[in-house]
Amino acid sequence: MQLYNNLSAKERAELIEQAGKERLTISFYKYAKIGNTEIFRNHLFLAWDALDVLGRIYVANEGINAQLSVPAENFEPFKNHLDTISFLENVRLNIAVEHDNFAFLKLKVKVRNKIVADGLNDASFDVTNKGIHVNAEKFNELIEDPNTVLVDMRNHYESEIGHFKNAVTPDVDTFRESLDLIEEDLREHKDDKKLVMYCTGGIRCEKASAYYKHKGFKNVFQLEGGIINYVRQIEAEGLENKFLGKNFVFDQRRSERISDDVIANCHQCGEPADLHTNCANEACHLLFIQCDSCKEKMENCCSTNCMEISKLPYEEQKALRKGQGNSNDIFKKGRADHLPYKKDLRNIFETMKPNNI
Repeated sequence: MQLYNNLSAKERAELIEQAGKERLTISFYKYAKIGNTEIFRNHLFLAWDALDVLGRIYVANEGINAQLSVPAENFEPFKNHLDTISFLENVRLNIAVEHDNFAFLKLKVKVRNKIVADGLNDASFDVTNKGIHVNAEKFNELIEDPNTVLVDMRNHYESEIGHFKNAVTPDVDTFRESLDLIEEDLREHKDDKKLVMYCTGGIRCEKASAYYKHKGFKNVFQLEGGIINYVRQIEAEGLENKFLGKNFVFDQRRSERISDDVIANCHQCGEPADLHTNCANEACHLLFIQCDSCKEKMENCCSTNCMEISKLPYEEQKALRKGQGNSNDIFKKGRADHLPYKKDLRNIFETMKPNNI
């Protein structure tokens, strides 16, 4: 009984190309109490591997978080399987705006302590006592209310390329960092302001809304299904799109175009750009924004040093990496010191205060 991948990413990509069939990129999550996570994990792998599902799925005692790709012809069998699992019956599936057959190249189902790394002690509050879910139409109304504080619950490198207008975009590297910062800056407005939050698919806001209610916020709202679901609703219902730029996604696509606005800049030359890339030097692998001109000039690298290394024979590069571990730059997500036009750190609420507080 096979419970793990036996194909490399390259081999899987070749099979997908040979098949020539459309694949759908899907994400979903569900907070639920799962007893034996290892048995549940194995059950999912066996069922989904048989349906040629690929993706990154986290299972924990608190629920499941899944980003995956499934052949379009297997969507119904996949959905039928989800419906056989009591807490996943009729679960909302966020289907991507833009599909890429190569978004995922392996099926990875992993058991984790949390389905989202949040650093919280969930035993101290009721995670099911969440905020009010709102659809796209209600969300558009709320964010035009001067009594609303709209907060982007994603990390800085996500909001840098796209966010809702008038949103507070915390300059943080992790979800956990933003929780205390937001509470501190809004502590005097727990009763009189509407706290409206959004993220990519809703999973971070789900936990954050319960956390802020526990901290005393009276009016807490979250965008149902996140940005992905919002885009589908506005298109289906002919609503105004209030999202600017691109939606960052955690697969090979890296982003989805939501509006024509380019709100970010190339980290190397400063020209308008909103395409993330990973440095071609495997010892660096820094995620940063690079325009087409710099991509050609720098050969997909973040620095001349990395460019020189990436030109070396593979075995020499491998020898240089041996025993070195990852560069700290990999965790900076576009904030490495050698990037002249990286996003500046600033007080996370200074841009919102003139309008809302």
